[in-house]
Amino acid sequence: MFEGDPTATTPMTPLASPLPPVRKSSGIPAGRLVALGLLAFALGAFSGRIDLSSLVSTARTYVDRAAPAVQTNTSASDPAAVAAVKDVVQRANEAQVQAFARNDPTLMRATATASYYQELVQTNQGIQASGAQSIALTQLEWVDVTVSGTTANAVTNETWRTMYADGSVSDSTDRNEYTLVLQAGAWKISADVQPNTQIITPGAGTGTAPSVTQPGTPATVTSSSSNWSGYAANGGNFTAVTATWTVPTVSATSSGADATWVGIGGLTSNDLLQAGTQAMVDGSGTVEYSAWIEMLPQSSRNVPLTVTAGDSVTVTITQQSGTDWLISMKNNTTKGTYSVTVQYDSSNSSAEWVQEAPSIGRGLVSLDQFGVVQFSGASAVRDGKSMSAAALGAKAITMINGRGQAIAQPSTIAADGSSFTIARTDATSTPSNGGGRRRP
Repeated sequence: MFEGDPTATTPMTPLASPLPPVRKSSGIPAGRLVALGLLAFALGAFSGRIDLSSLVSTARTYVDRAAPAVQTNTSASDPAAVAAVKDVVQRANEAQVQAFARNDPTLMRATATASYYQELVQTNQGIQASGAQSIALTQLEWVDVTVSGTTANAVTNETWRTMYADGSVSDSTDRNEYTLVLQAGAWKISADVQPNTQIITPGAGTGTAPSVTQPGTPATVTSSSSNWSGYAANGGNFTAVTATWTVPTVSATSSGADATWVGIGGLTSNDLLQAGTQAMVDGSGTVEYSAWIEMLPQSSRNVPLTVTAGDSVTVTITQQSGTDWLISMKNNTTKGTYSVTVQYDSSNSSAEWVQEAPSIGRGLVSLDQFGVVQFSGASAVRDGKSMSAAALGAKAITMINGRGQAIAQPSTIAADGSSFTIARTDATSTPSNGGGRRRP
């Protein structure tokens, strides 16, 4: 299925001519809308949001798709079952394209379980919120199909094309690992994971910094990311992370989203446990604020903690023992709290304090105009010792756009070792798709 890609930093190339109006959608892993689950709802995705385009009422004809490459490594005793699984995956991709083009998510219901259908709905909302006008599957290669009783797994390499409202186009190729279950005699997809889209690898920044009102001293650009800005520490075993921040007041003048969070893992590993707050701006200028948690590769999900602009929020993630983690969130302004113990197999390899342009599945949503977000009390437990971000040697990460320009810039860490700001520059944030990492 299509999900978009958050780490691509190469500029999109203009299309010589627009693609046909019928295309496909993606998912906000959210893969944090989400997922991030969380992005697709108010702005359009990851856990609730959006202002959808008008319904296209035409006969159900599927968009063109490339013929699947020759299947390899197929293992199952029943060729008919393998063929049925492949047919469902193909029809699911076609249905996602049609659902996006017609603004009719019900077209995806027949090939998905109830829970996965809800993820797909959020995914398509998130893609639309990112400014996409159409999507299309241009190539599908079968890697492996296995069937065991009432469950099946299918692995594909899929190339998707996204055309945006500004005329730009983006292609991405990703490995998809589908899980299917047999329900009432019919195969349905219950999950789709893109393992190659979960790693964020900050690199050297090369762009010229645009104008920015940074209340602190701007940090030196030593590392950059297409969707992260803030600080990250690694080199040891991290068992807790915490910080307090003020939920920024977001401008409602243009669609977009931002997510503020702390996390464990994800800097150089596929795993990432994170929790934070988020703002989403839909096409009508409505801003929706929410709190969320996410455990990659699962999508992010909203939690029942009310937050709004100006609220002071503290989030702490602590390993209790083994795979047990306690996530605690407190709205210091309203005194509201939320906590949950989750099971997660973490690499414990890093800790982060981040302002992010959330991703919707593999698609990156435009960063909204959040102004400035203030972090304080940024610290983590490494190798059994609680240390401030500065004492941990946390490195600054600047968020850049496809031109290499800074769009979100952290300040240097203050003298207390745990306070810093992240400021939005006036550079343009363009939705992207293709590359390699998750959301959110």
